[in-house]
Order: sequence, then C-alpha cells, then structure tokens
Amino acid sequence: MILYEYPFNERIRTYLRLEHLFVRLGTLMARPDPLDHHFALTTIFEVMDVGARADLKSDVLKDLDKQKQVLNGYRGNPAISEGVLDKIIDQLDQGFSGLNSLPGKAGQSLTENDWLMSIRSRIGIPGGTCEFDLPAYFAWQHRSAGERQAQLHQWASTLAPLAESIQLLLKMLRDSGSPQKVVAVGGQFQQNLPQGRTFQLLRLAIDPAQGMIPEISGNRLMVSIRLMRHEADDRLHSCNEDGSFELTLCS
Repeated sequence: MILYEYPFNERIRTYLRLEHLFVRLGTLMARPDPLDHHFALTTIFEVMDVGARADLKSDVLKDLDKQKQVLNGYRGNPAISEGVLDKIIDQLDQGFSGLNSLPGKAGQSLTENDWLMSIRSRIGIPGGTCEFDLPAYFAWQHRSAGERQAQLHQWASTLAPLAESIQLLLKMLRDSGSPQKVVAVGGQFQQNLPQGRTFQLLRLAIDPAQGMIPEISGNRLMVSIRLMRHEADDRLHSCNEDGSFELTLCS
C-alpha cells in the first residue's frame, strides 16, 4: 500500500515537512559516502530554514502541553491503563523540557559555526560547493566516514529535541483516526466532514496495483479526492473507473 497524507492546516503541513527532512537526514547520515554526507548537510540547512519560523517552537511547545492536559483528563478512567498513560505523559514532558531548553530557533547554535555557515551560503548555488570555492569543505569530504558521521551526529543533535517532539505529536495525531474503506465511483470521491470536530490530517492508503494517484483537496467542511493515472505522455489524466482505498481522518 502507498500511504498519502494531506494536512488541513499550515501547522501540520510544517510538521510533516520537518518529519520528512528528519527521516531523510537519518538515512543519509547512516551511509558512508561523502556525497550522502553532502546531502545530509543540505538537509540540516533545510531544517534550519523551516525552523526559522518565529512561531514554530512556540507551536510545538503549546501542542505538547495541550496533549498533556488532554491525557491528564483520562486519569481515573477504568478503560485507560494508568501505566501507559504515565509513559506517554512522561514522553511529552521530556519533549517539552528538551525543546524548551534550547536557546532560540531550531539550529540556532549552528549559526555560530562560521565554517558551516560558509557552506550554507554557497550550497544553494548550482555547483557552488566545488573544491575551488570551498577547499576546506572538499578536504572534509576526504576524511574517514566515521569522522564525518561523528560530526554530522553532533550537529544534528542540536535538532534532536525538535525532531523527537514532532515525531511524538504526529504519532498521537495519526493514532487518533480510524480507517475506513471507501470507493471512488468513476474516480471521484467527496465527503462532508462531521460538524463539531476539527480534523487536522487525512491519511489515504491505496494499492499501487491499481495504478492510481490521488489528488486530494479539503477544508474544515469537506474533502474531495480525484484519482489520476500517470500515462505514457508523462501527464496525469483523470480516471473514469472505480477505485478503492482506505481513508483515515485524524483530529
């Protein structure tokens, strides 16, 4: 199954983008090749760019605290395991403390590293990190894989509290939904959203054997999905046949 996710607001959209970058960073750092480490650095800089939003850290802290308050409201409920509840609340507390202890925005401590910032200033220029432009960076790429990985982990550790907090918040959000199997008749599907609930994320799982690609749009009132096919002319064309998928709305 291929899983697609569609955020209903800008905050969740930012969280998903950061999660995507953190997953990529972890994959690239684990590899030994200098080219992978070049793109790991690029990813760190992308995280810093996304994290430069003035209200990002505040949003994450507010969400962590909000989730804690919601979970505390379940105390005394016989259907809820107190041990599991305590464990999740402890994770929220650790995430809050770790993120709150970081000074400034995401990766702000890295901006004090002149060598890293010299790379960052040129990495967006096509071919801007050639050996004649950044000889010190070229020499770094010739160090042992273990030495490069150790430094990458050191730099990435400054972003770890943000990564862990967003991972926890998105997991809790995803776990809040219940999947339902639906059919898009003639390749089209629309659903009015229940009033009184604010959904933040749509998840759509579809069998790749159908060869269909969902185009998703939505707001607080309704969601619309159109199934497309990638044809031989390298363009997306609307499907006219029925398609099935699993839909989950998370609040």
